[in-house]
Amino acid sequence: MSRENFVLMTVGGLTLDPVTKTPIVILRDPDNKLNLPIWVGLLEATSMATEIEGIPMTRPMTHDLLKTIVGQLGAVVDWIEISDLKENTYFAQIYLRSGENQLIIDSRPSDAISLALRTKSPIYVAKTVLEASSKLQQGDPQQDQNLSTVSRDKWAEILEKMSPDDFKYKM
Repeated sequence: MSRENFVLMTVGGLTLDPVTKTPIVILRDPDNKLNLPIWVGLLEATSMATEIEGIPMTRPMTHDLLKTIVGQLGAVVDWIEISDLKENTYFAQIYLRSGENQLIIDSRPSDAISLALRTKSPIYVAKTVLEASSKLQQGDPQQDQNLSTVSRDKWAEILEKMSPDDFKYKM
């Protein structure tokens, strides 16, 4: 499969929206030039955080269970894709391989990212998604700010200036 329309990204960190206290996962490219913030639910953020920090759980969380089921069925997660942004909602797919068969499973990005973290699978983001999410209206419809190149240190400052109505992303 051609990767020319996708950018390989990793989880750069988790933060909280200072206004709504909603968790945000930040995806970044290997050169740390592009960032993609995705607002996620508290349970999904917790799942990501425990995996990132290597915190062992006494019982399997949902994404641990999913990883176990995939493995027990003889499949592997080849990669995940954040493939689209429609009506302020991100879309993702999980690419599974079982023998000669490839399965493409529709997923919320937060679930796909949590599974990718556990399976050490690559995370790809469509360039069209990065382009669509990189523009934030700043009052004047003619004035756009490209947020895909903003450093992580500037995110808190940017988010503090925004109102809840400015957030374009649904969970």
